[in-house]
Amino acid sequence: MQRREFMAGSAVAAMIASISGVTIRNDAQAQSHIDQQGPSISSGHHAFVHPGILQTRADLEVMKKKIFSRESPWFDKWTELLAKPISSLSFEPKPVTHVVRGAFGRSKVGDDELHASIDAANSHVLQWYIGGDEAHAEKAADILDAWARRLWDFDGNDAKLIAGWTGALLCEPAEILRATYPKWGSERELRFRELITGVYLPLERDFFPEANGNWDGAIMQTVAAIAIFTDDRKLFERVVAHYQFGIGNGGITKYVYPSGQCAESTRDMGHTQLGLGYFALAAHVCWNQGVDLFSLAENRLALGFEYTSKYMLGEPVPYYGDISEKGRGQFSDFYEVAYQHYRYVQGRSMPYTEKAMLQAREHARTTLTMYRGEVSGTPHRLLPAPFVKSGILPGALLVGTPPPPSGAISVAAGASIQSALDALGKSGGGVLFLQEGFHSTDQPLRLPSRVTITGAGRGTILSLATDATGYCIIAGLTDLHHIVLRDFVLEGWITHTPPSDPNQDRRIRNTFQAPARGGVQFLGEHEGSINDVRMERLTVRNCTLSAVELEGVSGIAIEQCDFSDSGGRAVPGGGQHHNLRVHYCSDVLIRGSRMDTSIAGCGLSARFVKKIEIDTCEAARNVAAGLRIADCDDIKIISSLTEGNDGRGVEVLRLGEAVSQVDESGNVSRLNGADAKDRNRPYSD
Repeated sequence: MQRREFMAGSAVAAMIASISGVTIRNDAQAQSHIDQQGPSISSGHHAFVHPGILQTRADLEVMKKKIFSRESPWFDKWTELLAKPISSLSFEPKPVTHVVRGAFGRSKVGDDELHASIDAANSHVLQWYIGGDEAHAEKAADILDAWARRLWDFDGNDAKLIAGWTGALLCEPAEILRATYPKWGSERELRFRELITGVYLPLERDFFPEANGNWDGAIMQTVAAIAIFTDDRKLFERVVAHYQFGIGNGGITKYVYPSGQCAESTRDMGHTQLGLGYFALAAHVCWNQGVDLFSLAENRLALGFEYTSKYMLGEPVPYYGDISEKGRGQFSDFYEVAYQHYRYVQGRSMPYTEKAMLQAREHARTTLTMYRGEVSGTPHRLLPAPFVKSGILPGALLVGTPPPPSGAISVAAGASIQSALDALGKSGGGVLFLQEGFHSTDQPLRLPSRVTITGAGRGTILSLATDATGYCIIAGLTDLHHIVLRDFVLEGWITHTPPSDPNQDRRIRNTFQAPARGGVQFLGEHEGSINDVRMERLTVRNCTLSAVELEGVSGIAIEQCDFSDSGGRAVPGGGQHHNLRVHYCSDVLIRGSRMDTSIAGCGLSARFVKKIEIDTCEAARNVAAGLRIADCDDIKIISSLTEGNDGRGVEVLRLGEAVSQVDESGNVSRLNGADAKDRNRPYSD
């Protein structure tokens, strides 16, 4: 998807020769609205700072002084933009009544014209502020008024996206005009206010968490800008809450994982940069109003920028799923604002982001308006780091192809796995090695006792056939024992080829009509009828049933596994399937594992379990709770992370009532939906 550059800053070509002689207007030196402790996470009830969307008056003054002192890179970028047609007083807006854009930029009407006008309005308002020529203030005002008089609505697949991309940038010149140019006049300001509250806000006010996260990043930036321009405190509070707790793909911990990987890293690098960039811009707008979203989840956004920049620069990174090569090395203009804040405001080392920023700077337009350079007196801090306890990245698969164990039966892709299992069952057990490739089975694989199934890590993918339903691996005996599953991927969905849009298949799986497909299911007839089950470095993903369901099992060890994107709304319905479901079991150890992004359930649902230990695990972004532990005894949770779940991070219940009888140490639980107030309340004020 192509996207316009999102910040203009230029002046007319005629100013090149005389810029050093232009008089700087005697604006009062802007005072910082942020005290020495920095912005608060709560927006409070103080008055809004004006101007205070993408640039405050202090920002504008710094930019102006950099230009007049001919400092690089500001003066270089200024002069690059001077000759652009949008900077000329002869620029004429071409407003339309209905802006339309289909998916991926198809069937556009008015989209290009709107972006051009926004770029021009931003250019001319900066020329007014820097040079003091009222002709540029009037040009910016006329451009805004032309659209305010004409634009009625947005339509098409990308309607909310286009409004998200353009709303904040439309408000920016209006915000500066209102604060610096009294002649803008009440009539033009009123028409503009009607445009943003009557056209933009109804479309954007409830965000769009159903889409990929780059949409909500852009929408949050725009809604925050509208709130600031209209002095709407309640609306601004909704942005702050959504950034922290947004359901679906909305919040910061939904978009950037604890490892630094992003929700769209498996899609392509273009959209990943869009998402990171707009989350950074939304945080920047809120920072200008005294609210610190940059520091959330131990500077999670910084971690996302460093991770993505490192990958973009050609270096290896740890990843879940299949990270995309598409767009790798093609740097977008989204790095300046994040680098400025983390490197110079926080004083945090951002080596990969710096390299990426310099790669993008050749064609960047935000250098002029977002980059400020050194901030005196800021301390130097460490690099952002992934959430890692005991040196373990939860759910990490082996990198490379492990050799088949000695004495194992080796099964090539396309050969019958069940026949090999049956042979092992007759011989009293053994090891089955699934060679690298895609393995499909028409029927659930029925396991005999004393069997190990191992694979070649990421290269071995096992799945039910496209038209099959049920669980892929089940117990072949009611008294099954001594089972090991390790080092392969069990794909729950009907195709093992990842879609270009990771949200697309998820939307289909998130319905009760989706095929009922699960990963591993071992159901005992009574407590302890199945025993000694071990899973190591096993990935089970994209199931509409549970990824792993265990009942009546004694002695469970789950280590370094990744159970994710499972637990849908198939019969008997949402909330009944989970990433990991462990009921009526005993002696359960879950260590170094990841239970994330359940479609309609929990990361872990444990019920009637006697002795359960959860150590160094991650349960994040699940629709229900991260860890739900009900009617269990001897519970221990150690050094684990629960975040970004729409329900509670950890929910311990006894007969349906919450209790706190848990041995806990070193855990982190943050930004879970149950901690938010009114996060789903529609905006109606």
